[in-house]
Amino acid sequence: MSHFTKIKTRLYNLETLKKSLSDLNIDWTVSNKEIRGYQNTKHDAELVIRQDNKYDIGFKWNGSEYELVTDLMFWSQGYSVDKFLNRVNQRYAYNSIIGVSEKEGFQFTQTETSEDGSIRLVLRRFH
Repeated sequence: MSHFTKIKTRLYNLETLKKSLSDLNIDWTVSNKEIRGYQNTKHDAELVIRQDNKYDIGFKWNGSEYELVTDLMFWSQGYSVDKFLNRVNQRYAYNSIIGVSEKEGFQFTQTETSEDGSIRLVLRRFH
């Protein structure tokens, strides 16, 4: 019996997801497309985060978004699943905004992080 849990996200671009995880110093791989779970069960994933306890975290394309797939009984990150996803989502949004803005001719000039963790971006476009 599989113990994998699938959690919906709003992550649509694999390259932006990779960059966001790297920005957060989260090691990932796309070389092995399987995550390991309870009693050596396996699940496909496009991106794999190895945990020291040998139970992995993965992101799997479900046809519309990359969902997080893992065995929650063996979650071994320094923070909860919710906080993990919040951090990834925030960085993903940041990278998405920077990427789209540059394509639209905006220049990134400044970033400020508030005490509550929110990020303020300053972008400029010259005509």
